[in-house]
Amino acid sequence: MAKKRSKKFQKKIGQVPGTVIYTGEKSTRDLFIEVFNYDKDNYIEKNFSNVDECFDFRQSNTVTWINLNGLNHVSQIEKIGEHFSIHPLVLEDIVNISQRPKIDIYDDYLFVVVKMLYYDTNEKIISEQVSLVLGENYVLSFQEAEGDVFDSLRDRIRNAQGRIRTQQADYLLYALMDAVVDHYFNIIEILSDKIEDFETDIFSGNVHEHFNKDIQDLKREILRVRRAIFPIREVISRIEKHESPLINKKTIAYYRDIYDHLIQVAENIDIYREMIWSLMDMYMTSISNKMNEVMKVLTIMASIFIPLTFIAGIYGMNFDYIPELRYKYAYFILWGVLIVIFVALLWFFKRKKWL
Repeated sequence: MAKKRSKKFQKKIGQVPGTVIYTGEKSTRDLFIEVFNYDKDNYIEKNFSNVDECFDFRQSNTVTWINLNGLNHVSQIEKIGEHFSIHPLVLEDIVNISQRPKIDIYDDYLFVVVKMLYYDTNEKIISEQVSLVLGENYVLSFQEAEGDVFDSLRDRIRNAQGRIRTQQADYLLYALMDAVVDHYFNIIEILSDKIEDFETDIFSGNVHEHFNKDIQDLKREILRVRRAIFPIREVISRIEKHESPLINKKTIAYYRDIYDHLIQVAENIDIYREMIWSLMDMYMTSISNKMNEVMKVLTIMASIFIPLTFIAGIYGMNFDYIPELRYKYAYFILWGVLIVIFVALLWFFKRKKWL
């Protein structure tokens, strides 16, 4: 039976460029918008279900973070785009969840796409697209559904921990990207544990019938993580090289720190890819060794019984005259010869260390 696959790109075929069509499958019933507005001394946290209610924060001199959950509400996203003068192609990319991590630089804002990775309760890796728009004194973030890796950032804003409340919107963009990248280390740690478990199972001989499929699934997980992580290095590199008035030069050092983390994660991913291939080789080698052991036992058994069968075959022929058959103790002598041959062959195989 053929596996049912989602047709993400069919929704976009034949559409006019800039058409806002959600290509994902996470349909949230209610739109959820959270707003953080803060400066060094104060902060405001609000939750809304309509984008019109959060537009007043744009005119403030404080930093505003508007986080929208529910990309299937395309009409509300189009309202945001109209209010913040966001290009229609950017809106199209926001709801097209198959985007590669990237950065688009416009005169009044920066558009960044990253992939947020996490494991669900079934140990299945989940990849969710997070779109970020950095403007003057504001950051917009767009997610498919509620639940993300930004809880620690929210706590820092609420409790004025660290530098977040004393910095501008460019630092907020850095903090959001840093939270996503820091969570990659959790993914890397889980992948490392899985690889170690597979190595232990192979060396201990505890290999079940679905072992090959499990290794293939792990290989796909690593490739999925690699596709999510590697392009972000290009994003950080462009932020460093492009002298945008929206990015303070002092904040560039923090973006370099993200780049260093990405290099570390990328190196681990490359190592794990090599280890997966090694695991596959080890698994196939273990299967081959088991087959060799089986063939070895069968060969030894055949080698023992070939001469015994030969002798039994000679004396089992229906000739009228076989002198030994008329001897009184011929039966016992034949058994003695067979046993001697059997023991001699066992001793020979033992001496050769084939047993």
